[in-house]
Amino acid sequence: METWVLITIAAAFLQNIRSVLQKHLKGVMGTSGATFVRFGFGVPFAIAFVALLVLGVGYPLPRPNLPFFGWVILAAVAQITAQAFLIQMFSHRNFTVGTAYSRTEPAQAALFGLIFLGDRVSAGTLAAIAISLVGVVLISVARSGAGASALLRSVFSRTAALGLASGTIFGIAAVGYRAASLSLDGPNFMMQAAVTLLVAIVLQTVIMLVWMAFKSPGELARVRAAWKISAMVGLVGATASFGWFMAMTLQTAAAVKALAQVEMIFTFASSVLIFKEHVNRLEIFGCILIVAGILVLLLV
Repeated sequence: METWVLITIAAAFLQNIRSVLQKHLKGVMGTSGATFVRFGFGVPFAIAFVALLVLGVGYPLPRPNLPFFGWVILAAVAQITAQAFLIQMFSHRNFTVGTAYSRTEPAQAALFGLIFLGDRVSAGTLAAIAISLVGVVLISVARSGAGASALLRSVFSRTAALGLASGTIFGIAAVGYRAASLSLDGPNFMMQAAVTLLVAIVLQTVIMLVWMAFKSPGELARVRAAWKISAMVGLVGATASFGWFMAMTLQTAAAVKALAQVEMIFTFASSVLIFKEHVNRLEIFGCILIVAGILVLLLV
């Protein structure tokens, strides 16, 4: 099995854990605070990844250039915006519908990858994206009582708009991070990914601190009060991001994000095995489609 596949599956598993932790944080702090902890508490771990590769393994530090900083700034700001939209959906009643729309990210990453980087996506990858997307949508709406017609009727709802915007901007961020990492041109995919992560997460931390200081200074106190779980979010989030960046250095953002739909199966498994929730046929069919999409991606 290819390296990028193993890394992506591991990153998807970690991201599922991070999402669960962030949803809990949304109950004790606002959107800006819950968005900040992913970045601010991830900085020490991003530093540790670079230090381990430089001091422990002996890899040389790549030399950043202007294209690198341009792509990192674009991707970092896009990721903050998309993450804020996603967390804001937690407070909406039809959250599942918004989540389904946000999962259009792989298709949009394919489009932006073609436009910005000239990344070509095979027919097999497009088919995998389409099959997995249908599966994700089925799982997203299975417990909400919303069928295909309800999903279509919700196109102009606020939650759907947040979901689509989140998916679009996450797609831009994914392509931006791939471009930034590739622009470093060595010494290897791990070092390129680690440096890209460190620069991005420091920039995001500064942006979020300035934003909260002016717009919601009370959030800083709430973040400090929840520092233990915030530190867990930082660790899991930084490690997952390191995985995404490594995978997207090795493979197109569209292919990585298509495989990343496996996260929905991890979420589904957690609901069944840990929380003992009931499984319906629509959810099972959705999981089968996601697995089918992944198999198409890997085998075609």
